[in-house]
Amino acid sequence: MRVGVVTFPGSLDDGDARRAVTLAGGEAVALWHADADLHGVDAVVLPGGFSYGDYLRCGAIARFAPVMTEVVRAAGGGMPVLGICNGFQVLCESHLLPGALVRNDHQKFLCKDQRLRVESSATAWTSTFEAGQEITIPLKNGEGGFVADTATLDRLEGEGRVVFRYLDGNPNGSLRDIAGISNERGNVVGLMPHPEHAVEELFGPGLDGLGLFTSVLTAGLEALA
Repeated sequence: MRVGVVTFPGSLDDGDARRAVTLAGGEAVALWHADADLHGVDAVVLPGGFSYGDYLRCGAIARFAPVMTEVVRAAGGGMPVLGICNGFQVLCESHLLPGALVRNDHQKFLCKDQRLRVESSATAWTSTFEAGQEITIPLKNGEGGFVADTATLDRLEGEGRVVFRYLDGNPNGSLRDIAGISNERGNVVGLMPHPEHAVEELFGPGLDGLGLFTSVLTAGLEALA
């Protein structure tokens, strides 16, 4: 299965995301922000970093990149899309996911290993987890507070679209301790912590992040069966 990883000017975790795809058993394909097509990939990862320098708002310029026109179209057709940190911000700015990510409530950049609870395994990116499973992956952000109006938050909760939730305290002021969400179909997932930094022993807190990448490969193989 071919998984494309988009590089925007200012991306810094794209190489890590490609390595995570490879370690999971997939074929990682480098996509450039100016690409007018997705080169036949089966899924897409929007990585962390500071796309276009985070000018205006995080992800606000990246949403207009040529490649995002194709990502939005493909996501609408059911292609799995994962947004990590800055990629989550891009998904919200592109209206593939609701809500927004704002500056941390303590006004400081943070970097730490973060415990999460997997709230939903009913997505293309979490099918190898179990609902209620607790995992630890790195978190690093300055604008990681997830916000939305009450009606949207209630809808996300009621439809089972809260995918990850922070444990051991809220690190950035995200409403209802939300660390990640999905679209209605479950093929688009955004999360603020970094699973690509927890895919190898001795290079992070463990292997808990690998499950997101093996999940999408499993979903792809099942779709082909």
